[in-house]
Amino acid sequence: MKQLILNNKHVELGAKMVPFAGFNMPVQYEGVIAEHETVRNSVGVFDVSHMGEFLVSGEGALALIQAVCSNDASKLADGKIQYSCLPNDKGGIVDDLLVYRVSDVEYMLVVNASNIEKDWNWINKHNTFGATLRNISDDYCLFAVQGPKAKKILQSLTKVDLSTMLYYSFVIDQFAGVEDVIISATGYTGAGGFEIYVYNSDAEKVWDAIMKAGAQENIKAIGLAARDTLRLEMGYCLYGNDINDSSSPIEAGLSWITKFSKSFVNSAALKKQKEEGVQKKLVGFELIDKGIPRHDYEIVNSAGEKIGIVTSGTMSPTLKKAIGMGYVSSELSSVNSEIFIKVRDKNLKAIVVSLPFLSAAVK
Repeated sequence: MKQLILNNKHVELGAKMVPFAGFNMPVQYEGVIAEHETVRNSVGVFDVSHMGEFLVSGEGALALIQAVCSNDASKLADGKIQYSCLPNDKGGIVDDLLVYRVSDVEYMLVVNASNIEKDWNWINKHNTFGATLRNISDDYCLFAVQGPKAKKILQSLTKVDLSTMLYYSFVIDQFAGVEDVIISATGYTGAGGFEIYVYNSDAEKVWDAIMKAGAQENIKAIGLAARDTLRLEMGYCLYGNDINDSSSPIEAGLSWITKFSKSFVNSAALKKQKEEGVQKKLVGFELIDKGIPRHDYEIVNSAGEKIGIVTSGTMSPTLKKAIGMGYVSSELSSVNSEIFIKVRDKNLKAIVVSLPFLSAAVK
């Protein structure tokens, strides 16, 4: 079990620590609902240093990324970021990831912690382009400062004009008196904010500076549990739940990051799937009957026949409704379709809704 660089600090803050993706991670501090509301209404900071980072460089860097990623990275300019996925050769997804363009010959890929080794092996396997790869996952800490007040408190720590940074852009500059910090206008909450990549040796200094700068706004450390409820309200996919090795990007509603203007792993099969349609689709739903949907609960039709499975579900702290995502047969995937969630011996009525659940998200 790997420890976060700031493990002791989280313990001192009263975090409940749990194993996650091979790391001992803070799942919550004062409680999921309170932490969720802190991020939605003010500002919170997540230590998500378990995430993986790869550097891809050299003349063949873009060609490699184009070959393994579904999105078209040739559209990126320096300082821009793109959401993408790594399709496998069997119709599923190896992982979803972020692609950062540092220059035309250097990119950073940010991958899920549970998939670091798998992704590393997969990308290297397809590196017939002479690109140089470095796994820098153990060199960096990553702090996600999220919420409508994030920009205000972070501005005091850098000369970079954060108000001019567009969503999905980044700069490498001084932050909290530390050089070469990656300041990224990204996040997994839909509440606005930034993600800060810093070398391990500077992690404690930067964390303390963020907490001090946010003290007047009552900034709080936030755990994985609230991160999950926040991302679910936005309809953001979680690898291992909503997408996996057997679900395709077309089935998962990720056609928008699947560009057939170029060739990539399994692109011909995925293009055919998009043109001919799919048998199942990932949808969002709200429960009409009282109950809470959970991962792996069956989804059935009005006749009680299984038509799919819940991939994520919770009671939304913001909407005060039970919400979830899951795969259903295509004929019942349109908005307002009536479906049922099997909870123990009861079939609870639900309705398919458009995503995101929370429409007034801040970017």
